[in-house]
Amino acid sequence: MNNSVIDLIIRIKNGYMARKETIESPYSKFREEILKKLIKLGYVGKVDIENGKAKKFVIELIYKDGIPTVTDFKIFSKPGRRFYVSYKELKLVLGGLGCSILSTPKGILTNQEARRQKIGGELLFQLW
Repeated sequence: MNNSVIDLIIRIKNGYMARKETIESPYSKFREEILKKLIKLGYVGKVDIENGKAKKFVIELIYKDGIPTVTDFKIFSKPGRRFYVSYKELKLVLGGLGCSILSTPKGILTNQEARRQKIGGELLFQLW
C-alpha cells in the first residue's frame, strides 16, 4: 500500500473483525506515533517491536466482554487527496463516543486536543 496509515488502520480493523488476539504491521516512526495515541485512548493494547529481517509491530487487540473496542474507521486523507481542517471545523465523533486523529505541526493529536490547542492539520481518520 502507498499510505502506511491506511495500511495500519485496515490491519487493525481486519484483526478485530477476525477476532484475533494480535496482529503484525511493518515498522515506521509515523505508525509508532499513531499507535502510541491509540494505546493512550484505549483502542489497542500493548505494542511490541520485533527485530528480525525487518522491524515490525506486534499489536495486541482489546476486547471488552467479547466486544471489540473499535467498531469502525472512516479514512479521510488518501494518497490522491489530502484532507486538511482547521481546529474550528473539528466536530465530535458520534457525540463524543469516538475520536478523530490528526497529523499536526505538534505531532499526532486527537480532535479534542487539537481544539484545545487551537491547531489544525491533516485529518487522517476517525474511529469509534
